[in-house]
Amino acid sequence: MKVLIVEDEAIIALHLKTITTDAGFTALGPASTMEQALAYAPKADIALIDVGLSDGNSGLQLARRLMDRHYTTVIVITGLPEAIDEGFAGAFAVIAKPFHDENVAETLRRASNMRLAGGLATAH
Repeated sequence: MKVLIVEDEAIIALHLKTITTDAGFTALGPASTMEQALAYAPKADIALIDVGLSDGNSGLQLARRLMDRHYTTVIVITGLPEAIDEGFAGAFAVIAKPFHDENVAETLRRASNMRLAGGLATAH
């Protein structure tokens, strides 16, 4: 499975890339803007998306586009999880920063298993 990493903080983006590849996934990106992320969109199965990107708080708008147009499974990673509406109307999961590596890896595995089982892009 290919995982798109959308995070504007370089250190966090590289850390997420390491977690993703160590968990056995192919990492795409990282992208730090909506435009960069959309360039990877057709190839991504799963996306790890921060709410605040270099081009503003466009992460949730990006998440919606990826889910609606590309059927991407979205995992939101944010420092303000309370700002995300319950389940963000379709996100597979919301992970709070700071995060534990194993929590991210396990969430990726669950999202991958759901996709392989033919599930929808969400699982609440």
